[in-house]
Order: sequence, then structure tokens, then C-alpha cells
Amino acid sequence: MSSRTDPKATHPPAELETIASQSAATPGAEGSRERLLDGASAGLDADRGSAAPSDPPGSSARGADLEDDGAPPSVASARIQVRRDERLDLVIEYLAFVAKPMPLSLLLDEAPQRIAAILGADVASLYLLEGDGDELVLRGNVGFPREARGTVRLSVGQGITGMAVECMRPISVVQATEHERYRAFPELREERFPVFLAAPILGSGRPLGALVVQRAGEHAFTARDVELLMALTAPIAAGARHAQVLDELRERRRRTGGGTRKVTLPGLPVVPGRALGAIAALRRPASSSLGAQQGRGDPKLLRFAFDTAEKALVDLNARAAERGIARDAAFLSAYLLMIGDGRLRARAFELVADGRSVAQALGTVAREVARAANGIVGDPFLQDRARDIEDLCDAILMLATPDARAELPSKAVLVGDQLTVFDLLISARANPVGVALSDRSGPRSLVLLQLLGVPSIADVAGAFRWASPGDVALLDADHGFLVINPSRAEVATVRAARRKGWAPQEAASVDDRGDDRGDDRGDDDGEDEPTS
Repeated sequence: MSSRTDPKATHPPAELETIASQSAATPGAEGSRERLLDGASAGLDADRGSAAPSDPPGSSARGADLEDDGAPPSVASARIQVRRDERLDLVIEYLAFVAKPMPLSLLLDEAPQRIAAILGADVASLYLLEGDGDELVLRGNVGFPREARGTVRLSVGQGITGMAVECMRPISVVQATEHERYRAFPELREERFPVFLAAPILGSGRPLGALVVQRAGEHAFTARDVELLMALTAPIAAGARHAQVLDELRERRRRTGGGTRKVTLPGLPVVPGRALGAIAALRRPASSSLGAQQGRGDPKLLRFAFDTAEKALVDLNARAAERGIARDAAFLSAYLLMIGDGRLRARAFELVADGRSVAQALGTVAREVARAANGIVGDPFLQDRARDIEDLCDAILMLATPDARAELPSKAVLVGDQLTVFDLLISARANPVGVALSDRSGPRSLVLLQLLGVPSIADVAGAFRWASPGDVALLDADHGFLVINPSRAEVATVRAARRKGWAPQEAASVDDRGDDRGDDRGDDDGEDEPTS
């Protein structure tokens, strides 16, 4: 039969039906040889697994059973499940999808949707185990707001999901909110979907994450549903291992940065979107604090810089109000007060009139404010204000006398510890396509990322360890990943999305370099790749 059957077919070929009919019409054929190949009646019941009504007593639900005399089954006794069972069709399509090599972002986007359809669920969530192997992070989801991805986090053992991972066994609950381990995320409004089933994603001797499905109503998931969901986690486990989103190899395969090896670093999504570009480190002018520039300062340049910075700060305040984050961006008002303070301007112009360069004048102003703040012991407000004035003086200096050492390449993925007002006034002029901040970024940086408005993630551990300026990077702020030296398949995914009408941030010159590096790597199985 196999030699005459299209291996891609999911329904009985016409040749088999003809042979089956001829076999059934043969005089003297025995009972099992007399059965017709009828996909509608002889197929397995996908939900109950019971034998079809036409099966003789004692027959098995498996279509390839041996006959009574131990001989292989005839063509007529074989059962091929035709396209009459919607759930089976969805499972087959899911398995065909996950069998293909693909970027992690595509797996996280597509797998939850397909699994929700198979299980008849309203919500499907895919958690990956990250950090030191003790934090579950929601990376893929259908049914919840997009903002949930990367932000919903559980410890192993926390919540029903964490309990399933801790026990390495699936857990099914009809009213999840009444379970003693239930962990609520009010922004998700999970009470709408109380019927809950969590299954651990098992790896080699340890869990890799969890797969959760939820739905409305009061009917529990069946035992067959539980078994099926556990089976559906296996391809995801393979995909997670391929993507190398685990930390277990970080110390073993430490490197200083640079090169062509792919690295995937998880983070916290802040501004959604995807960007492709060369990595560049955030920089500051080297001469602001030293006042090294020689020669007499130009008052006209200084006045131009003050006026430009003030206008930009007014625009940022207006943007914060438009986006509904004016309260979180209240610190911008302090910058407006500082730049409008006549004493600060007067002191800077006074120093320039005495023969100082613009850099020397602004550096002196910043140092004087810092000494005054540090002289008042235990006043954190004044100390913060001193840092803000230094930040503002750096920006004014770059506007008045640009420092080439602090300039950034155009259309880069910026990497740094934190984002400051200086970066929105100066670094933004290089039109960055994305920003990735380390785990030391504070709440102010998150607000400034929203004002900058390019795809951004924060809390990226190890960015400076694995990335070097010039490395090609794919910033996936939809799921919260920084992929250094992405594969050709991942670059192709960004391009395909652009062709479909979604225009990611991208630097064309870097696009080609990503392909060149991919040629050396290929789309291998990732066994030798360092990981997050």
C-alpha cells in the first residue's frame, strides 16, 4: 500500500478504494477481508478512541492490527482517517507546522493560536523558564492583551502554572480562581476563563516551561484533553532547545563579544515592534566633565544650544501628555525649570565671557552644582538634581560643539544601562531603530523609552557580555528578545513581515550584513550556540 500511496495524502487514495471494493466482492473472502475501506464509518473516533460500529466484537481501535491468523492486514482492513474529524485535522496541521525549522518569534506567535483551536480554548499561553531556571515568563499568547507577553512572570511553584512545573505533572481545574495556588493578574481579567489546564514542557531531566489553556464555562477539560496537551508540548520543547533561550550554557561558553555566533537574550518588552540593525553603545561626550576643549567659547553657539534644548523639552512634555504618561514623566518639568533658570544660563555665559570654552563653561557649572548638592549631606533630592543638571549640560554641549566621539551611527540598535534625557535630546538625532537596556535600567528609563517610540526592551542581562558594536542584532520587542547575529531565517521573517505591510524598523545596509553572517552559520540546530 505504501508504494502506491501519496505520503502527503490525508484521505484514502482512489486506488485503495477500488482495491478495497474488489476485495470485498471476492467470493469466499473471510470476515476481516470483507470490510470495505469506508473513511466515514471505519475511521477511529478521535475523541473516544472506540472502534467503529462496523468492527466485529473484540476488534481493536488500531487500524493496522494483525488478523486472527497472525498475517498482516489486507488492504481492505486498513483504516485511513479521512478529513471528517476537525480536531484531528488541526493536530495534523499543528504537527506539520512545528516540524519546520523556524525563528522562535514565529513559534511563539503561531503555536498558541493552533493549540487553542485544537483544545477549543479561549486562551493559550506559552511560558518559558528563564533566569536561573526559576522564573516562568509568558512569551507567547492568544486571548490576552499583547502587553502580557514578557511582563507576566511566575516563580516555579507560584500559581497553578508554577505548581504544574514544580510537580512536572499537568493540572486541570474547573474554577481556577478558587484554587489555593491561584495567582491573579488583574490586568488580564482571567476570571472570564476559569476552566484551566496547565501542562509542563519537559526537557531532558528538567522542565523548560509550561503550556496553559483556559476557557469560559464550567465544563472541565477531559482526560483526553490533558493527554493531548501534554503531547503537544513536545515539539515546543524541541523549539525552545533549538532557540537556546536558557541560561545553562552561559558560564560554560562565555566570550568577550563580537563574532558571528548567534545569541538570544531575553528581556522585558517596553515598546512593541521589531527592528534590525547594527549594535551601537549609548555614548556621552568625553569632554563635558574635563573641560578639555581649548579656545574662546562662542556665545551665539551657547545661546542656540540652550534654545534648542528648551524647545525639545517642551515637545517631550507635550508628547508625554498626549500618550497619557504625564505623571510618570513629571521629571521632565524639573529639566524645564533648570533650563529656564536664569542663574544657570547667566553663570554659563559669564564663564564664556571670561575666556572659557563652551565645554569648560558647562563643565564648571555642572561641577559647581554637584559640589553644592554633595555639601548638603543626606539630601537625595539635590543629589538627583545635580545629576540632572550634568545630564542637561552634556546635551547643551553636544548641541553647541558636537563631539565626534559621542556621535552614534545612523539607524542602529542602541544598547546601554539606562536611557536619559540626554539621549532623547542627542542620541535620538541618529534615528535609532531600537533600544535594549540592561537589567540596571530604572523606571525613568522606561518612560523615556515610551517617549522615544522605537521598539524597545529592558532588563536584558548580559547584553554587554555577548554584544559588541557592529554586531547585527534583531530586536524582537513583541516577545522580549534581543537576538545577536540572527540567523538568515529570522532576518527573512522580518523581511516577509515588511512585505505584508508591517514595516519594522530596519537599516538597509545592515540587512545585507545579516545575510553574510548567516551564510557562515546556516540554520543549524544551535547546539554550539551560547545562550542567554
